[in-house]
Amino acid sequence: MKSTTHFRQECQGATQEVIPLLSEIEQSRLTASNAADPKKKSQLGQFFTPAKIAQFMASLFVPGAKDNCRLLDAGAGIGSLTAAFLERWASGAFNFQRVEVDAFEIDNCLHPYLNQTLEKYRQHLNIAPTIRGDDFVHAAVDSLCGNLFAEPLPRYTHAILNPPYKKIRSNSAHRSALRRAGIETVNLYSAFVALSLSLLEDRGQLVAIIPRSFCNGPYYRPFREYILERAAIRRMHLFASRNKAFKDDDVLQENVIIMLERGAHQGNVTVTTSTDDRFADMEMHSSPFDRIVLPGIPERFIHVPTSSELGVIERSGAICCTLEGIGIKVSTGPVVDFRLKKHLCSMPDAGTVPLLYPGHFRNRIAEWPKPELNKPNAIRRNAETEKWLYPNGFYCVVRRFSSKEEKRRIVASVVSPDRFPDDEVLGFENHLDVFHEERRGLPEALAHGLATFLNTTAVDENFRRFNGHTQVNATDLRLMKYPSRKNLIALGEWAMRCHEPIQRLIDEQLDIAWETEVWVAEAPSHLIHFDGERFLGPYNEP
Repeated sequence: MKSTTHFRQECQGATQEVIPLLSEIEQSRLTASNAADPKKKSQLGQFFTPAKIAQFMASLFVPGAKDNCRLLDAGAGIGSLTAAFLERWASGAFNFQRVEVDAFEIDNCLHPYLNQTLEKYRQHLNIAPTIRGDDFVHAAVDSLCGNLFAEPLPRYTHAILNPPYKKIRSNSAHRSALRRAGIETVNLYSAFVALSLSLLEDRGQLVAIIPRSFCNGPYYRPFREYILERAAIRRMHLFASRNKAFKDDDVLQENVIIMLERGAHQGNVTVTTSTDDRFADMEMHSSPFDRIVLPGIPERFIHVPTSSELGVIERSGAICCTLEGIGIKVSTGPVVDFRLKKHLCSMPDAGTVPLLYPGHFRNRIAEWPKPELNKPNAIRRNAETEKWLYPNGFYCVVRRFSSKEEKRRIVASVVSPDRFPDDEVLGFENHLDVFHEERRGLPEALAHGLATFLNTTAVDENFRRFNGHTQVNATDLRLMKYPSRKNLIALGEWAMRCHEPIQRLIDEQLDIAWETEVWVAEAPSHLIHFDGERFLGPYNEP
């Protein structure tokens, strides 16, 4: 057997031969991607990893003292991730004497590409590659659960993966298999990560590029708990642009690269950000874990702070109230149009009431009816629809989905009863989140204060730290922190006097209130001094 030093020298000498292989593999990736049947790619949730992302992912592994490496590449595609890992080894970053590679790829059409990739590296490096064409989920579960008729898998030292992105049906064979392994999740990407983590040996390292959607929301809570109980988060990288990481596949999805270490003590997390896969403008900082996963929050949301500096929301001790503490609730709009289709009307008529969609809101106020909207403007009021309707009043509503031309994630508007003087009730369509008091309207100033607060840049930036969806769910809004009811009312009174304040003035109010400590728990709203444009601080009564 060759000595570690001798073999490392061989690897370093081979580096100049190995590195050009990545450009060849990148060309193979483009060829395979273009040749793949789009319907089949969709069925498999298949997206090929660009070379620069693969190299960055491989760079996140921390060298150790191990002589031998057992590498798992689940959903290997043409082998781009394995190639990047092997290239880093060849450059002298690891002291491995030998690397055993298990490359799982269920698409047999990719095996010739994958075999070609592994064979090229086998000519230069001491590797033992195995291509596995079976279903990774079933193979991993059988191994973890001790199926006597299945081939046992080894405990891996490293795992690198770009897993498939595809929903798992609740009655599917995959869902049943995962439950046997104690894994409850709704997408193949989270299933692949959970299984790969379970197959690692103690202190094994895993690097994966996955959609950011796992960071929050109720459906991924069991998955978050699963990984946080078994591993420490060491690194997280966030792409600022949602359409650049997999631009060749036209993927509009916010992606994060995460590095986990199984069985390790959790410490600070290194967070990096870049606009795209060129990593030219990459920024790095270290965050305490309690900024990543806030203590005391049962949902275990995973935040990705983009700066080491605390934002206005985090710095302000006055923004600490729950909606329950304020005395209000937020719900998803109850009118699901396709279920009530026979009751919908394109325009208002006798026996109908207003039906509000996100498209009815412009400049944060309701514009109704809108014939050009191409959506129903009204819903019939009868025994079948009555339970889905709200009494006319003041409401704060938030679009669940931001429109393409808007950069903001949170867009809040105020519903005023003055817009519907002849209607007793209103319909809110399912793509709106509605703030209310026991299904009734809010005080006018409170509705305006909520909308103004939610429309601040600070709130939008804070929300983006833990929300990886293109949507804003009522659950997300329910778990946010807010100013007190009195402070929201004071903010609403300012907004009403300003009529339609511009974004700069809205943001200034939050900064001024925090910097001058106007917002304190006991400060009554009538003691806020207002000069017609902004808060000036507490009003000193004579």
